Amino acid sequence: MTFNDRIFGVLLIVLAVAYGWGATQFPEPFGGAEGVGPETFPYLLAAVLAVSSLYLIVRPDPDNAWPWSRTGVELLIAVAVLIVYTMLLQPLGFILSTLLAVGTLCWRMGATPIKAYVTGGVAGVVVFLVFNFALDLALPLGLLSFLEVN
Repeated sequence: MTFNDRIFGVLLIVLAVAYGWGATQFPEPFGGAEGVGPETFPYLLAAVLAVSSLYLIVRPDPDNAWPWSRTGVELLIAVAVLIVYTMLLQPLGFILSTLLAVGTLCWRMGATPIKAYVTGGVAGVVVFLVFNFALDLALPLGLLSFLEVN
């Protein structure tokens, strides 16, 4: 079943290339391209994903089988949640869309709905604050744009 890992590795390389290309579409920061810009983190993620994908292609797991049971269904749900997350990121903003995505994924992994969505809300706020204030990288506020500090 090494073929499954190799197919998955090729698909992940395509995703890494698309992700890296998407990072090139970010607008250039004001004042030139000095230092770390908004594209740096996506470039790093694309590179790690590409290297990991190559590992899957070169050294696949010999006993790997696709999880067509409940695990496979949960994986498909997780992919669907992440796709919806990307679609909601601009209109709802980072905090609300992260609350929904992380909360749903935590709930699917067995947390109670209240704990899951509280975790999603805390994750959304903490990551937003880190990116906005510590890294000085703006994330979309969406529906919460009234919180924006000028």
